[in-house]
Amino acid sequence: MQAATFTPRQCAVDDQGCDVDQIAQFQQIIGDAEVGVVLVKLCNQYQVAIVPQGGNTGLVLGSVPDAGGHAVVLSLLRLQQIRGIDVINNTITVDAGCFLQQVQQAASASGRLFPLSLASEGSCTIGGNLSTNAGGTAVLHYGNARELCLGLEVVTPSGEVWNGLRGLRKDNTGYDLRDLYIGAEGTLGIITGAVLKLFPKPVSRATALAALPSIEASLALLQFIRMHSKDLALTAFELLSDYCLSLVRQHFPRIRQPQLAPHPYYVLIEFSSQENESIPMQSLQQVLQLAMQNGFIADAAVASSLAQSNDIWSMRESISEAQAAEGKNIKHDISIPISAIGDFIRRTDALLTEQFPGCRMVTFGHIGDGNLHYNVSAPQNSSAEQFLTKQNAINRVVYDSVAESSGSISAEHGLGALKREEILRYKSPLEMQLMINIKRALDPNNIMNPGKVVMPLP
Repeated sequence: MQAATFTPRQCAVDDQGCDVDQIAQFQQIIGDAEVGVVLVKLCNQYQVAIVPQGGNTGLVLGSVPDAGGHAVVLSLLRLQQIRGIDVINNTITVDAGCFLQQVQQAASASGRLFPLSLASEGSCTIGGNLSTNAGGTAVLHYGNARELCLGLEVVTPSGEVWNGLRGLRKDNTGYDLRDLYIGAEGTLGIITGAVLKLFPKPVSRATALAALPSIEASLALLQFIRMHSKDLALTAFELLSDYCLSLVRQHFPRIRQPQLAPHPYYVLIEFSSQENESIPMQSLQQVLQLAMQNGFIADAAVASSLAQSNDIWSMRESISEAQAAEGKNIKHDISIPISAIGDFIRRTDALLTEQFPGCRMVTFGHIGDGNLHYNVSAPQNSSAEQFLTKQNAINRVVYDSVAESSGSISAEHGLGALKREEILRYKSPLEMQLMINIKRALDPNNIMNPGKVVMPLP
């Protein structure tokens, strides 16, 4: 990316800041990327706030401007080039506006796998994924967005372009600037490109749904599978409560669910292998049989076809939509040490039931990496709007319980504007001050997505 020259007199400016109406006429001359750099320089000069935006699929108001009406929303959606694939180095270099699904497909066409997988992969962008350090269903084996990124290209608040597009696994040459920008939600700079890790495409997968008597059984099963899966990759271990599945059955009856007797919890398990197609299936059947004999699971269904595997995954990925169809709810994206998940759910369920009688917990998530979506719905046949007036009180119960378990109130969605003030209760003043110091150092005019992640700078 190369910055174009653009003088202030080419842009009309009034006492409110920079009017960017005339920027468009230069777009075809200097290109979308270059005009973005020009815009950043002008906004920095006139101290106009910039809100970087990708697919706008976030859940914490991180990619939307405030109600003041004085911010520029800078869309990255025109930056959709797959810049190159290096199959020997197992890397792909892409523009930040590429949709996640585009990157997955480009990797697959080269016989490789880009493993980041989200329900919104058809509409979320790589820049947004990196800015929020997205997680998804494959973190257990492959890691989150931070682990999948080797290098970045970033436009700084001053309009300079840092080219850190290095496809290196080892680069011990000072501060890791890449990690500063990943997860910063656009508050330190604008990610415009990335070098991402690729992996060999699995030859085969095996998927199952196991019924469990308790959360503790799911944790024991996770350890048991890790000990007995040998060289196979455990690529998914997803928790679903019985209530989650009942919502999917109610609102999406077309999705076929395995015929298992009702149990409090279930886990979706997936193995993958680079070897013979039959190996994951045989191994998954064997380990589940052993787990049943040891009392870790009560029942299980192993997908015998790709269609059945897709049905199980559709069931998992439809929980959020089913919950939305049931009515408004209070969402919590939290992270708990895996060993403490059982105690957290039992304690928090009891507190919420006592203080908000009749509320319904929609508990699911990536239990293999400790990330729970611990959502709370209104009592049946009650007013959802009235229930939402209790959101702050319910959040307090949940987040205090998260803190008691040494967890995090945001696992993969970020803080955005929604949790910006909430985090002050759970991070130390020193930690928050260090974050503010970084923001001041890299964005002294506070133009990059102000009001997100950290409190507004004085």
